[in-house]
Amino acid sequence: MNVLFAVKATLLLLGLSFAQADECQWLNVRDCGVSGSAFETPAATIAGSKQITVNNVGDFKVGQGVMVSRCNIRYVNPTLWGPGEPYIGASKDTGLEIRGYDGSAGSWIVFLLEIDSAGPTFRWSDDLARSWKATKVAVTHDWQPLGGGVEVRFSRRDWKPGHMISFSARDQLVSVIEKIEGNVLTLRTSANRAANDAVVRHCDSMALQAAIDRAIREKKNVFIPIGRYRLANGLFVRNAGAIVIEGQSSVDTILDIADGQGACLALDHGTEVTVRNLRLVGHTGLAEQPGAFRTSSGFSFWACTLKSCSGASINATERVLFENVHASQMASECFISGGPYRRGAEEPKQYTKSATFLRCSVTDCAANAFNNCDFAENTSVLHCRIDGAGWHAYEGSGRFIRFIGNYMRNAGPVTIGDIPHTLPRLDHYHDLGIGQAIVRDNVFEGIGRCGGVTVIYGTTQVVVANNLFINYNGNAIHASSATVHNNYPSRNITISGNIIDLTYTGEKPAARIGINVSASDTLVHDNQIYVRGTCDPKVTGLQFRDGALNVNVHDNLIRNCGRGITTQRLSGTITETADSRTFRQIGLPLEWRTSHLYRNWNLVWLKANKPAGRFVIDGYDATTLQFKLKEPHDMKIGDRFEVWPPSVNWNIHDNTIAGCQQPAVLTSHGSDTSFFRNNLIERGGATNAAQAIVGNGKFDLIGNHIAGFDGKK
Repeated sequence: MNVLFAVKATLLLLGLSFAQADECQWLNVRDCGVSGSAFETPAATIAGSKQITVNNVGDFKVGQGVMVSRCNIRYVNPTLWGPGEPYIGASKDTGLEIRGYDGSAGSWIVFLLEIDSAGPTFRWSDDLARSWKATKVAVTHDWQPLGGGVEVRFSRRDWKPGHMISFSARDQLVSVIEKIEGNVLTLRTSANRAANDAVVRHCDSMALQAAIDRAIREKKNVFIPIGRYRLANGLFVRNAGAIVIEGQSSVDTILDIADGQGACLALDHGTEVTVRNLRLVGHTGLAEQPGAFRTSSGFSFWACTLKSCSGASINATERVLFENVHASQMASECFISGGPYRRGAEEPKQYTKSATFLRCSVTDCAANAFNNCDFAENTSVLHCRIDGAGWHAYEGSGRFIRFIGNYMRNAGPVTIGDIPHTLPRLDHYHDLGIGQAIVRDNVFEGIGRCGGVTVIYGTTQVVVANNLFINYNGNAIHASSATVHNNYPSRNITISGNIIDLTYTGEKPAARIGINVSASDTLVHDNQIYVRGTCDPKVTGLQFRDGALNVNVHDNLIRNCGRGITTQRLSGTITETADSRTFRQIGLPLEWRTSHLYRNWNLVWLKANKPAGRFVIDGYDATTLQFKLKEPHDMKIGDRFEVWPPSVNWNIHDNTIAGCQQPAVLTSHGSDTSFFRNNLIERGGATNAAQAIVGNGKFDLIGNHIAGFDGKK
């Protein structure tokens, strides 16, 4: 109370009431010319004229922004990609002239042209590469027709397969009202096309941007009343010292970027930004997701890049909080971070040190729900709801991640790690690690896509605990050692206390695994994995693979699975040979330089999937990615092989396996330190369950209790 009296006294001395003091701290966007109106009206335009005739003036006012459809043919976002990794070195110098769009194909059409042979020839699409309208079209360096009246002319340059050119053909005019006379609006900008079927809508991009910029200058917060705020492009929050952007209602205060491109809110540097109580609406839902395609030079390309929108992006803003913000129909990553980051001891001047998403939601979005494209720190996704995400529920190589208390359905995996494939094997990963994360207390319901939790690509120190999987038709938890894009394998993972219900009664049951482990230094304990009712032959409870060292598996309960616990072998394929002892391969994890480096690992060559000679690996070079044998061998590209360590250190003990057709299938190579002990295996109601334990690897079977396998069932 004394503090309250002191505040009141200070305000009285200054001659301010509480309300007046609040006004000093907040900027209402309606006072800055922002409309927030959903009103729209048909209109007619004249080519070359700034005047348009509307059916109804409605609530339009002089000084407000508008967007007018059908009346302004233009070509936007021209970009040259490739021919190697498409995202590296993209340029606006496309080497392509464009003309002729007649508007017949719609108000916003994205064209993509790709050189598809050395001819050169090209293929082209006008539906984000869902289909190619023509292929192997000769490049003539003269005007060549596409669709909707569009013609293009290639410049003379060294075109190579994989080169891509993208651009959008639009008919939208974005301008400002300068005069209103009767039903005639005079705009700041002329239309370049006559249209009797134009539509005029409010456009608040410019006014909202001006309000945010002013608030930052004046060190005020931004208040956005209830309304629909249409955006032609995203809004930037640049270099804010400390700002709160708050809507009046998380349901009825809407930033609508359905006719625009970019992030509804793009945070760019600055110290602290808080965003609360907003609804963000884009233009592309799950059903319209374009997906990815492979370029003619062999790279994957995600076509949503060409017509993107997102809820929010973060670039080097130090402290960020999004609370009660709800996004839908975003074409690209809904909430994304991508900026500078620590590289071991090297610390940039400014980078994201904390980003929290609290009680937010992502609904019906084409790509990722939450994404770190960088190594931003302390990203927390807390008590959020994800209902429809075409890619990952969360994806990121960030550090110190907390994904806690969320609900997910119809979404891809919560992916911890996944270093961007454009990055090389960087040394600073060894100094600080990546992806340290806690994934716990979440609910995954098996509706639509069932991505589960994946730990992959260089991630260390991860806890996956106390999550619930309900009626799940997908892999629940995967601790992977895969090293696609030359990354490092994951390690140091604990998976505990999860309840995984893999019951599925729909039309297309998937082959699915409760917990799948190929990463070293992993603990798996106190989990329940089961199918309700009869045994499901498509379900595997626990699966482990050779190559994972130091795995301890205990006190898990596995019921009614086709396979209870199974182990697999690790194989690779030769991709390059330097001499009779030295090779590169695909399949084996590309280990850390502080690892075992495959010294003295066993290698057996395969011919027609059968052993054809056994060798020993002398070592592995983590810089050149080359393996070396102790003895020479006549090997060639395409040869396949299996490897296993001299000591694997597996301890699988005190688990209960009941009602499974194949309770334990131990087919990995194993070693002197592979133990399968003190497990309870009970046949239960499983039919065709002939053997409790099947295996041809080297395992010590000690003290296991087996019941019901007496030939009577």
